Amino acid sequence: MSDATDPWLIVGLGNPGPDYAANRHNVGFMVADLLATRIGGKFKRAQKAQAQVVEGRMGPPGPASRRVILVKPMSYMNLSGGPVTALRDFYKVPTAHVVAVHDELDVDYGMLRLKLGGGDNGHNGLKSMTKAMGPDYHRVRFGIGRPPGRMQVADFVLKDFSSTERKELAFLVDRAADSVECLLAEGLERAQSAYNS
Repeated sequence: MSDATDPWLIVGLGNPGPDYAANRHNVGFMVADLLATRIGGKFKRAQKAQAQVVEGRMGPPGPASRRVILVKPMSYMNLSGGPVTALRDFYKVPTAHVVAVHDELDVDYGMLRLKLGGGDNGHNGLKSMTKAMGPDYHRVRFGIGRPPGRMQVADFVLKDFSSTERKELAFLVDRAADSVECLLAEGLERAQSAYNS
């Protein structure tokens, strides 16, 4: 069981290295970077896992403030579960307080869907996390839409956002970060009604 004093593990999913930085598949890293800026932290290499972490507090000062550990796994997407589970155990975070922020093919570009639990929908990062710790964690699904024409899914997610998409990207990443803060402060139902589209 979790309670209000338990910390939260916010996991931005992506691939490490400059070649992947602007890919659609790395939007989780983008949201994590923005959240780190908001709490005034810088990512550092984790001692206990192949990941970068920032620790801090999110939300208004006082009892509504939440202790958070922001995580960017450095293991590549399909091995994300190992570092995430190691950090969940190290920080004693209940699985229900783990939030994965990730790209989602079956949601239109820029739309958000927040949920608790469910399948992985073919997403290798979620597949790895679910295999390592079960499905009962929160997801912030950032829509990237489906590939055009006959483009393979793997090619599409590992391409940078298009110039048209980039015009809105900063705003959309900002909104996704807002949804994470709302989830922690006000709970899933409130965050869903405010941000699910």
